[in-house]
Amino acid sequence: MRRKVIAGNWKMNMLPNEAIKFIEELSAQVKNTSNEIILCIPYTDLFYGLLTAQNTNIKIGAQNMHWEEKGAYTGEVSGQMLKSIGVEYVIIGHSERRQYFAETDETVNKKIKSALQNELKPIVCVGESLEQRETGNQEEVVKNQIKLALEGITKEDLSKIIIAYEPIWAIGTGKTATSNDANEMIKTIRNEVLSLYNEETAQKLIILYGGSVKSENSKELFSTSDIDGGLVGGASLKPDEFAKICLSV
Repeated sequence: MRRKVIAGNWKMNMLPNEAIKFIEELSAQVKNTSNEIILCIPYTDLFYGLLTAQNTNIKIGAQNMHWEEKGAYTGEVSGQMLKSIGVEYVIIGHSERRQYFAETDETVNKKIKSALQNELKPIVCVGESLEQRETGNQEEVVKNQIKLALEGITKEDLSKIIIAYEPIWAIGTGKTATSNDANEMIKTIRNEVLSLYNEETAQKLIILYGGSVKSENSKELFSTSDIDGGLVGGASLKPDEFAKICLSV
C-alpha cells in the first residue's frame, strides 16, 4: 500500500512572517493525519519554515536547485546548501521552470542526480501542453519526459523520488483533468517505469497529480487506483483549504 502524499507549492508567495503563521495554523489542523504533508516554499522562507515545522508532521521542501555543488552561478542555490539547513524535499522540472527559465529534460536529469547525491528527495514534474493533448501526443510526451528524467537513475534511487504529473493546461487555469484522465495518465507513467525497471519498482513509486487541485475535487482524484496524492498550487496558500485537501484521503 503506497502512502498518500500532499505537497504544497507556494511558488513566489509568502513572506517569512506569513510562512510562520501559515505553518502554525496548518499544523494544528493536520496533526492527526498519517498522510505525508510537504510544503515547498521560497528560499527566503526556508529557515523560518524549518524552525516552525519542528515537532510537527509537516516536511519542508524547496522549489528548485542547481545541479552543481558550488561555483560562479549567480542567484543559484545548490543541493548541498539546501541539505545543510535541513531541507528534505525539492521540486525539480516544474512546468513554470521549463517554460520561463529554460529548464530542459537534460537539466532535470542533472538536478535529480545532484539532489540524490545530497540526500534530498526530488519531486519531479512532468506534463503535456494543451496543444500536445489536443493533437493526441500527450502520452508520448510524458513517457519521453520520464525516460529522460530517469536516465542513469538506479531502482534504489528511484525509491527516493516522487513523480508529479501536472498537465500544463491545468496549472493555475482552474481547469482540472477529470479523475479518470489523470488516473489513466498516471497509469501510463507507472507502466513506463515498469518498462524501464520492474513491476515492484513501478508499484512502489509515489505519483502525484497536480493542476488546479482543490478541496472540492481532491477526494475524487485521490481515491483513484494510481493517484497517490497531489502537488497543490494556489490552494496551498490558504491553511484551511490546504488542510481540507490534506485530510481528504
